[in-house]
Formats: sequence, C-alpha cells, structure tokens
Amino acid sequence: MRVVAQRSGPARCEVDGAVTGSIPMGLVVLVSVDPEDTIRDIEWMGNKLAGLRIFPDEEGKMNRSILEVQEDWKASDDPSAESRPGILSVSQFTLHGKAKKGFRPSFTGAASPDKGEEYYRLLSKDLRNRGLRVEEGIFGATMDVHLVNEGPVTILIDSKGSF
Repeated sequence: MRVVAQRSGPARCEVDGAVTGSIPMGLVVLVSVDPEDTIRDIEWMGNKLAGLRIFPDEEGKMNRSILEVQEDWKASDDPSAESRPGILSVSQFTLHGKAKKGFRPSFTGAASPDKGEEYYRLLSKDLRNRGLRVEEGIFGATMDVHLVNEGPVTILIDSKGSF
C-alpha cells in the first residue's frame, strides 16, 4: 500500500461539482493498493497515519499526530462537527504507476479495481476505528481535490518499504 500524506488546512474533494468529503484541517491522503497487500498492510498503514508526527508542537517542531490535534479540538472553544480535524482520503491508483521506460506510465503495479476499492474502504474503516474523522472521495471517479498544503509537508509512505 502506498500513500502520499499531506498536512493540510481546509481540504475538499469534489465529483461533478458536488463535495464528497471535506475537512477544516488535518491530513489529505492519496491511497494506492498493491496487488500483494494483505490486511496487515492496512493495519500497518492505519497505525502509521494515525501516529505520524507531522503537526507542530508549541515550539513549532513536527512532534504531534492527527490524534493529538484531534484531542486539542475536543478541548477547544468550538468542538463542533464542522471544525473537527480529520483525514480526507482519496483513492489514487496512479501512485503505483511506472514511468521508467517511454513516456506513458504503466499501472500494472496497482491492484485490481475490486481489491483496490475493498482495501481503500478497509483503510478508512481502520482509521475510523482509531477514533479519527475520515472523509472520502469516490473510488474510481474523476475527482477534483482542493487543499491547502501546510508547510508544505508531504510524506511518501509505502507499507512494503520501497521508499
């Protein structure tokens, strides 16, 4: 499983002009499933994303996870559902694209659409089970993703350790 995780301010995903998911701040994650992925990859990735320390502490150092940011929200003056930090998860099989030869990428390294959708949904479920708010795009749709990449902080994560 491959993920691009971006620390974000306001973010939303739209399909045909309709918002399918939005967060006021948190993580935008682009998710791609490998044909060899197992449930262990989902659990590993869920743990990694929930604990990824890329949010600033009081000294400005990247020392805090989305779980800790969410705890701050609970204690804030505005713990409304709309202001709750979260994860905007977007399926993106193109993360498994290979462009080493020629100019047209090959996507044979991505899982089949059926497995990709199943594992994409299972990762969202895993993150929700960890107590996180998860908003989503629509699997297989052409999506417009709007985000404010804070920092910018962008991390590449691969459950197989290839990078």
